[in-house]
Amino acid sequence: MELLGAYKNGNYMTYLMTDGTKIRKTNDDEFIPAYAENMDVKISNYCDMNCPYCHEGSSTNGKHGDIMNQKFINTLHPYQELAIGGGNALSHPDLIPFLQKLKEKKIIANMTVNQVHFKTNQNLIKKLVDEKLIYGLGVSLVSPTQKFIKTIMQYPNAVIHVINGVFSENDLMNLQNNNLKILILGYKELRRGNDYLDKNHTIVNNRKRWLKAILPNIIDRFNTISFDNLAIEQLDAKRLMSDEEWEQFYMGDDGTSTFYVDMVEQKFAKSSTAPMNERYGLLDSVDEMFNIIRNNERNK
Repeated sequence: MELLGAYKNGNYMTYLMTDGTKIRKTNDDEFIPAYAENMDVKISNYCDMNCPYCHEGSSTNGKHGDIMNQKFINTLHPYQELAIGGGNALSHPDLIPFLQKLKEKKIIANMTVNQVHFKTNQNLIKKLVDEKLIYGLGVSLVSPTQKFIKTIMQYPNAVIHVINGVFSENDLMNLQNNNLKILILGYKELRRGNDYLDKNHTIVNNRKRWLKAILPNIIDRFNTISFDNLAIEQLDAKRLMSDEEWEQFYMGDDGTSTFYVDMVEQKFAKSSTAPMNERYGLLDSVDEMFNIIRNNERNK
């Protein structure tokens, strides 16, 4: 583990390590950022997977975002992190020049891809990792085959993404005890996620209850288990930690140091699940957008 970068943000210092570890230090009682640490950035709504629970509603009719000409990109701060996704982000024709532009600006790019696209685009993914165009690699689980597990273990910074309510006992049995990192995402009731839940509510809710019950027993079966904020709420993940551990590991509510950017629809919001009436047109400054989101959260 080596230091990737360090920067001052508001009243604290942030240290980013090459293995994905983030350390924040302050002399005050709380972390107050001057600008967003991380942005969840959607660059394409094109995808050929047609996952029935996709909360983005991505399809082969989806469009790519104009990622090379947005002015706010030029206002990003060194070592800010972008979590890039889609749709199928790998399908964007400007992906490599976009990532090269971010690298020149010392922006830390992480990317999430579907397991099928991970398998069929190994040469491209290896290029992105080897050239340090991306650091973290998220892979959305489809089927936990031994071949997939063997392949993903070749990427030290890879994290397998699973969805609460979709993740099954069979998935767990195949993934566990392989020193893997997983990120549990909350089930998002939006777009096709709503439709899938309507048709499969018994299965989804049973799997949610199962995972919540078994969660304390599976922590030691993985190298790392992390959660998005929605999964923390759905699974009551706070119960797994002491108050001291919670203070140490919890990264904050959505909108306090992060926000969402949709470069396809040219909108920004607190998160990808924000209501449509709480999404705003992109501005030329990343700090202006973050301040709007943060002020909205403070005023609630």
